[in-house]
Amino acid sequence: MAPTVNFACPLAVTHIGTATAIIHVDGVNILTDPVFSPAGTEWDMGILVLRNTDTPALSLATLPPIDAVLLSHEDHPDNLDEPGRTTLDGRHVFTTADGAKKLAPRPGVRAIQPWETLPLDIGSKHFDVVGTPCEHLPGGEVTGFIVTAASFGTTGGKPNALYFSGDTIYLPELAKMKEQYHISVALLNIGKATAPLPTGPMQITMDGAQAARLFKEIGADVLVPMHFESWGHFAEKREALAEALQREGVMDKVLWLEPGVKTVLA
Repeated sequence: MAPTVNFACPLAVTHIGTATAIIHVDGVNILTDPVFSPAGTEWDMGILVLRNTDTPALSLATLPPIDAVLLSHEDHPDNLDEPGRTTLDGRHVFTTADGAKKLAPRPGVRAIQPWETLPLDIGSKHFDVVGTPCEHLPGGEVTGFIVTAASFGTTGGKPNALYFSGDTIYLPELAKMKEQYHISVALLNIGKATAPLPTGPMQITMDGAQAARLFKEIGADVLVPMHFESWGHFAEKREALAEALQREGVMDKVLWLEPGVKTVLA
């Protein structure tokens, strides 16, 4: 039985692969962290060679019309690759300050800071996009996002909202989003990604226990796991992740998405 979502307008999610998904909300399509390279593509990052093992479930040619992009960071190929960059052209894009500079001169790209709110207007539809803090690799900029709109409705007097974590470890500061928003769906980048730094291995995304803790602290209705398969630097793939979420007592709130399938939530 699918977990219950408090939400007042049509909502669906299509998971394409890794952290790439389409949020179909109130007639608008929002794409997250666009990655479309075929399986076996390699990127030499200096400290390690990244290689994907699965081809994304949708190709660029089979994407529905995309209205906006939430880009957590532009400098890692498991969040934005060469084909994915083409989805940024001519679209509304929200990303980090550093990313916005590097992606210039695209006029639709806007930098967002932690807890800053920026407007997104698509036709007659108005949304607010809020930046959320992230901690990933030292020296790099990453952002997460909250998306809300009047059409989403309210729960307990707070506006319903969607949360896309971006790449981050657990941060206590993120719990404060519960003070202002009811998070209907939390799309969390998990996988326990690990980077081999000179000082030793460093965890740079959440593991299942951290994701469950954050999920509980923000009081979300549904947890959608993403960013946990298809790459060698992910230390906690689906089986281990599911075991961790079960141990933490949140499995009844978890929605596993079948890649390429549009899953209706509300």
